[in-house]
Amino acid sequence: MLRPRESRELRLISSFVTVTPEATVTWAHDVSGNAVATATFRTMTDHLVIDSVAYLQLDTQPWPVFDIAASAASYPFRYAADEWTDLGALTTPQYPDPDGRLRDWAQAFVRSRPTDTLSLLKDLSLGVAGWILYQSREDEGTQAPIETLDRGWGSCRDLAVLFIEAARSLGFGARIVSGYLYTPERAQEVGTTHAWAEVFVPGAGWITFDPTNRSVGGSNLIPVAVARDIAQAMPVAGSFVGMTDAFHSLSVEVVVGPHGGDAPK
Repeated sequence: MLRPRESRELRLISSFVTVTPEATVTWAHDVSGNAVATATFRTMTDHLVIDSVAYLQLDTQPWPVFDIAASAASYPFRYAADEWTDLGALTTPQYPDPDGRLRDWAQAFVRSRPTDTLSLLKDLSLGVAGWILYQSREDEGTQAPIETLDRGWGSCRDLAVLFIEAARSLGFGARIVSGYLYTPERAQEVGTTHAWAEVFVPGAGWITFDPTNRSVGGSNLIPVAVARDIAQAMPVAGSFVGMTDAFHSLSVEVVVGPHGGDAPK
């Protein structure tokens, strides 16, 4: 999953994925509408290189105004029957919370009943950033929300999952987003992939929340994949046939910066 998701705000001008050694590459869309490339190899090799270059135009507002429906302006509210059906598992927490610790933690951000819906979600996002110290983590997998609360630190994906599960415990439909972060002052530096969240609010639609950077809206975010669970949005996944000790090393480089001319040929 390396191809940016096109939308009203993101225009994908070109996208190239090159695989070494040579492979048969086929494209499909998964259940969430993400573009998925599958590479099948014919020969043995001692290395694998996946090179993805995308040229795009991002037209998002730094301070977006969300036109939330009157029926959802105050929390708690009820989704329409069709919305509830379509959101389905996106409203259901994916991690165990047998003692209700995460639910109680999230409920603490509800200042009153009713309360302003957008303010509640902003407070929850800022609360994640306030409670949890960001720390880059190269370990495989994602921490469970309770584990993140107990440790008090986590990576961007850990913070995003904590926010999403807390929002779901409050009755919101939420999903994980995987992609890239564009920071103008750090353009052309080698970075990593990034993870954040989206919450569905009637009228406004999917609203972007990035707890790691304490931001609302996607003015500096380039989405690649959305999913119910972060394991469904891995940038690269696969398997190989060989000796059990064949794996030597893995490196990832992500560079996001302004393009000075025409799209690369």
